[in-house]
Formats: sequence, C-alpha cells, structure tokens
Amino acid sequence: MNNPRFDSFRPILEAVTDRMIPGDDWPSGTEGGVLAYLERHAAEAAGIWSEVIAPGLRALEEAAIARYARSFAALTASEQEGLLQEAERDAMRNWPVSSRSFFNTLLSLIMEGYYGSPDSGGNRETKSWTMIGFRPGTVGEQQPRIPETELKQTSLDDLRDAYDAVIVGAGAGGSVAAAVLAETGLRVLVVERGSWLRYDDIGRDHLRNHRFAQYGHNTGPGLDGHPRTIVLASGQERITSPIDGDYHNNVMTVGGGTRIYGAQAWRFHPDDFRMASRYGIPEGSSLSDWPIRYEDLEPYYERAEWEVGVSGDGDAHPGRGKRMRQYPMPPLPSTLEAQRLARAADKLGWDAGAVPLLINSMERDGRPACGRCGQCVGFACPTNSKNGGHNTMLVRAMATGNCDLICDTIVAAIDTEGGKRATGVRLIQERKGVIRRRSVRAGHVVVAAGAIESARLLLNSASDSEPDGIGNRYGQVGRHLQGHVYSGAYGLFDDPVQDGLGPGVSIATFRFDHRSDSRIIGGGLLANEFTRLPILHWYRALAPSAPRWGSAGKATMRETYLRTSHIQGPIQEIPNADSRVRLSGTVRDRFGLPVAQLSGSVHPESLRASAMLAEQAEKWLWAAGAREVWRTVPGGGLSAGQHQAGTLRMGDEPSTSVTDPSGRVHGYDNLWVSDGSVHVTNGGVNPVLTILALAFRTAENLVKTK
Repeated sequence: MNNPRFDSFRPILEAVTDRMIPGDDWPSGTEGGVLAYLERHAAEAAGIWSEVIAPGLRALEEAAIARYARSFAALTASEQEGLLQEAERDAMRNWPVSSRSFFNTLLSLIMEGYYGSPDSGGNRETKSWTMIGFRPGTVGEQQPRIPETELKQTSLDDLRDAYDAVIVGAGAGGSVAAAVLAETGLRVLVVERGSWLRYDDIGRDHLRNHRFAQYGHNTGPGLDGHPRTIVLASGQERITSPIDGDYHNNVMTVGGGTRIYGAQAWRFHPDDFRMASRYGIPEGSSLSDWPIRYEDLEPYYERAEWEVGVSGDGDAHPGRGKRMRQYPMPPLPSTLEAQRLARAADKLGWDAGAVPLLINSMERDGRPACGRCGQCVGFACPTNSKNGGHNTMLVRAMATGNCDLICDTIVAAIDTEGGKRATGVRLIQERKGVIRRRSVRAGHVVVAAGAIESARLLLNSASDSEPDGIGNRYGQVGRHLQGHVYSGAYGLFDDPVQDGLGPGVSIATFRFDHRSDSRIIGGGLLANEFTRLPILHWYRALAPSAPRWGSAGKATMRETYLRTSHIQGPIQEIPNADSRVRLSGTVRDRFGLPVAQLSGSVHPESLRASAMLAEQAEKWLWAAGAREVWRTVPGGGLSAGQHQAGTLRMGDEPSTSVTDPSGRVHGYDNLWVSDGSVHVTNGGVNPVLTILALAFRTAENLVKTK
C-alpha cells in the first residue's frame, strides 16, 4: 500500500508502536506487522486519522522536540514512555485534540494490529497468538473442508405465482417450519433477506464478526441501506447501524443466528412458563404466564434435540422438568477449566454439569464431531459440526423437492383480506442496482424473521382493515421486547485454567435459577464462557488494575490469557411494555420502507437479579482458587440483541397478546409466527432450543388445519 501521507508519520508510528509493544523474546509491535494494519486502517477510516491520530502525532512530536530537542523516534525508551504516560493521563496542554483520546485511540489500534487476526492486515505469522497460547483451531488449513450441502436458490422470475406456504426467514424457526411443511407435501417458499454464505464467504476476521463487530461483521445485513433508529432518554431519535450495539443485530443469512452461534441447547425450566403465577407481577413490568406449559412443549423439545442434533447429558441438571429421552449424542469432552470449576462447585455444595450443545460430539448425518477450535461464537464451523438451520432442517426441506429458497430478497408486506386472512406477500429484490418487485400468493404465511424484523413486518403491513398494522388492534405488536441481561465475573489464577480447546463452554450450574430461598425473581444460568479471542481478552478480560501497554502490558497478556476464567450467564429478564419496536416516522431503508425504531430499558428487577448472579460467579471463582476476581456490570439500556424475543407474544387474550397458543396471529386462520417473538418470557438460558421446539409445534398446528 502506497500512502505518502501515512509514510510521513511512519517513523513516529514505529516508535510509538514499539513502545506500546516492545520487543523481547517475542516480536515487537512493528515486527509483528502492526504498521501494515495501521496503514490499512488509515485508508479505511480517514476521518479518525485526520481528526484524532494525525494531530496527536504532530503534537507528540512537537512535545518531544520542545522538551528534549530531539524527535520522538530519537528519544530513549524511558523518555518516550514518559511522554506517552502524560498523554494517557491527559496531562498534555494546548494540544489540538485531547491527549487521552489520542492515546487511547492509537493504543487500541496498535493492539488490534498485534492481537487481531491476519485477515485484518497485522499479526504477522500469528506470533502473538503463539505467545499467549491461543489456538485458533485444531483443523489444519491444508485439510480439506467438510463439504457443505449446496442449497439451490430460485430466482425471482422462476418463483411460482402461488405456494401453499410462504415462510419469511431462513433461521432457526423458519428452517424447521420449512422441513415440516415440505415433508408433508406442501409446496413451500422460504424467503431470506440475507445471502447464502458458504464457510469461506463468512470469514474469520477477529475484528469483523458477530462476536466482536469493531468495524463490521461477517454475515448480514449490509452496513449500508439497513439502518434502525433508537429513541434516547431525551426522546430524540438516533440512527444506528448494524455494527452498533444498540442496533441489536441478529444474523441475517441462510441459517440465521444458527450459522455462527455458540449453540447452547437448553430447555426452559417449567417455572419459566408460569413466572407471574409464581412471583407476582412487579410494578412497571408486563410479566405474564405463558398460555402453554412445559409439558405441552416437552415432546417438541425432544424432537428438536433429536432431529436437529444435541450433544449433552440429560441427567446433568435434575429438577428442570421431566424428559422422556436422553440426548442423541454424549456431551463434548470436559475442558481443563470445567474440571477446575467442577471441583469448586462440589466444594460449595452446588450441582453443576455439562452444557448441552447443538454441536456434534460424534459423527452424525455425514458430518464429523467438533474439531474443538477456538473460534466458535461469531464464526462458521470449519468442520461443519455445528447443527443449524442451514445444514439440517433446510437440507431436509430442499431434499423433498417441495421447497423453493430465494435469498437477498425482502418481504416488504403481507397482503391480507379483511384482517382475517393472509393472501400472500410482496417481495423486493435488488440486483446490480436495479430494484425489482413481485407479489406471490400464499395459502399460509409463516413469519420467522426474528423478534425485531417480524414486528416491523406486521407493522409495515397496514391495511384499511388494520390501519396500525397486522394484529395490532390493541397496540400489542412490538411490545415486551426483551433479550438477555448478562452478568458474571472474571477470575485470574496462578496456573493455567485454559487448555485452548473449544468451544470452551462446558460446565454450568442452575443453583440460582428459581431458588425457593431467594427474593430474586427468576434468576438464571451460570456457565463458563466460550474460548476468548485474543483481542477480546485485551479489550474485556484484563483485570481493572492490569497494565495494558508497554513491557508490563505485553507480559500481562502473555501471563493471563490461559490463566483467566470467565463465568457468566443470562437471567430471567422481566419484560415491560415500553421496551418495544415501532416504525420510524423519518428514516427509511434502501427500499423506501420505514425502519424499526427501538426504545425502552431493562426493568430494575432484571438488574437486581443480574447483580445476584455476578456475586455468585465471584464466589465460584474464589472457590476454584482464583487469586483475583472482578465482576462485569450490565447497563440499563434496552436489552434485545441476538436473543431477541417477545414482540408478538403468545397469549389467550387478543387484548394482551398478538398470537394465540398455537402460534397463529389472533383473528387469522392462516398467519403464523415461528420465532422468538412469541416468547412471553425468555428463560434464564439461551432460547434457541425453545425457538426450535415451538417451530415444530407451530408447523404441526398448521398442518392440522389442512
């Protein structure tokens, strides 16, 4: 890359980089390829460089000359370090930018270049990963990839004029619905707004993925043309993009979140379905019982576990509802960290056991057991061992010959008659800059686009019969939006607790879920975390007092990466009606459709439960022998994210819910919802198995109407 402006700063950048990451037995920052990363970043983020970094570098050079009569690059190591420490403390006066802002911005970029992935342009020969003990995978790059089943796509021109069922969304719920309906002989169309992405299309950049979307992500939606808005506490509406935290992005590609998820496969607890009855309704909340019980869903939990594929131990967590059958695969082998935490749980008198995962622990359906790589959450599986919609249920649906799949296509609206029957969908697709539209008739419509986009679609489908949107006569569409508040703690140990084997998460306790001796509503799961990416360790897992740069900072990364444990979990989030999805009155997407407007905050009871869970995570780590422990603290803003749920909640009464107990929109005979938006509460666990189970149940209910 030839950038004369960047080259003019190269001497001082090299000096600053090697002071922030000095050389020792391991490469310095410049030896590790950081300058290549910085040059790439400067080309992609010219504004940050012109407004913060370049003025800061000039000011730093002037400070060196004023104090020592030499350029920064010519100073001794201690002189350079002293100036940088002053900048870090914001002690530099008369700078054109805040010296602290300059320092922190450049420090982060240098660490990204050193500890990020080579895909980003730095981390030469992955020497920094070797230094700290991170193993990206146990599958060699020379080994042939496990072939993925190609999912044939249908073009807009080749669609039928009418289908027995149109399914909006090819994620967890949509893929199950497609398989069940197609296998009963119905002619099905699955419409996915994202692309069909193969393994190599998704990529492995540690700075651009759904686990850490610092500069982008690796699936969908695209960063341009797909905004949302968030309503601030002041009442102002602000635009947010797919890589911002308050966008609450879920993956938009074939397979949805199952393409890159961590795949924890928990059933909800029986009391998750009756929380209002058990605890009462907290002031300011919309906590309610489900219209169905665990017993109604148990056969479908079993079906999801066996037909999609779960590895686990059905006896590991007693008291969480009767199960009629074991998991189809044994649990993945326990990690070093899990063994340490198991001994600590035993010391505390806590029950703890294996984590069920939608990941093969043995060869199944022609796909191998997990390769135990360190890049599970946020990335596609290199061995094709994660079981998701794209490689299980959609494969089954397509194999029938009864299912068409169209990708990169938006369902703009659902057409209806008299607010009682769905008649079809309106599609929009862009190809080579040309926007095309087409309508397709449908005997049934199944909405499975995720809680935010499913609510948006119903609101955007207003008609003369329903001027406020489908199913919204009582203003319930979009309300009760929830996700999961996470809290926990980190612990630093004297000896390694990580063995580098993924996926990492392998032990959990429900000691604090629905405790009879607790004044907390619900509670939740505590489990060890997935294997951390090195750059995530630097950003999030260093102790608050730990040095973050210089020789000491480099030593900290080297000494703590394998010696740090992270325990956390989701809590039973208490829903409230003011956390919601509406349509923006001012912002539209690339197709001219009003975008989702998000608003709301976490209920105080959720934060109280979260604090309790973090306290217990601390206790577990101390019992395991940690020498230092510190908590994570959640914010109080809107919670939705990848576990988004609740916007089209299920219930008996149309005045307080959107769908009936069968999953059908109240008042309609052929409009169904098959995703997490029907959840009344979202459980104290990852919700994907419940989404899958409900999808089997809803699709079965649809078939019964035929």
